[in-house]
Amino acid sequence: MSKILVVDDEEKIREMIAKYARHEGYEVMTANDGSMAVEMCEKENFDLLIMDVMMPKLDGFKAYQRIREFSDIPCIFLTALNEEYDRIYGFDIGGEDYVSKPFSLKELMMRIKVILKRHDKSEDVYVFEGLKIDTKSRIVTVDGKRIDLSLKEYELLLYLMQNKGIALSRESILEQVWGYDYFKDDRTLDTHMKLLRKAIGPYAKYITTIRGVGYRFEKEA
Repeated sequence: MSKILVVDDEEKIREMIAKYARHEGYEVMTANDGSMAVEMCEKENFDLLIMDVMMPKLDGFKAYQRIREFSDIPCIFLTALNEEYDRIYGFDIGGEDYVSKPFSLKELMMRIKVILKRHDKSEDVYVFEGLKIDTKSRIVTVDGKRIDLSLKEYELLLYLMQNKGIALSRESILEQVWGYDYFKDDRTLDTHMKLLRKAIGPYAKYITTIRGVGYRFEKEA
């Protein structure tokens, strides 16, 4: 069972998220400010933080920076701020995702699921026929031969293989691989997809373009 720490100075929001997350099967603890969150992370092992940015005493950004000094726990930031600078800053300090208030609890749970799956340490190797990703060494091999991928090509392939058989929208790929919407520039995704297909050779046929939607890594060609 994944353990989540919800940090928000507004009790109603804090308890609402906790209640919904528990219903989804997660173990949940809460903190009402950044300082408490840092103290709890020093004593407990959490799989994910959901951290409000605007809090008294110690804001979410500063609290997470302190936590990152001793832990690599992923974090979803919650905020009413909509400035691009604030969003980018959150990603720059290591945040995994950024959700603006007000938000959909259902969407938040979906984002939680994706991030926990990405950081699931129980599966270190992904294999599809002769295509293999070793996440510990970050090595990708095609029919036993190691291939060189850029960081984004690697993360793109991993995301596709982790969601094999699922139609992934362009928006979700950009958010999960690049961390934000990359200014809505689809050419970035298309360029990396073209390079990835070339790199994996015979297995490129399993990456299907879904017109008007995005891409899917097929279970069968």
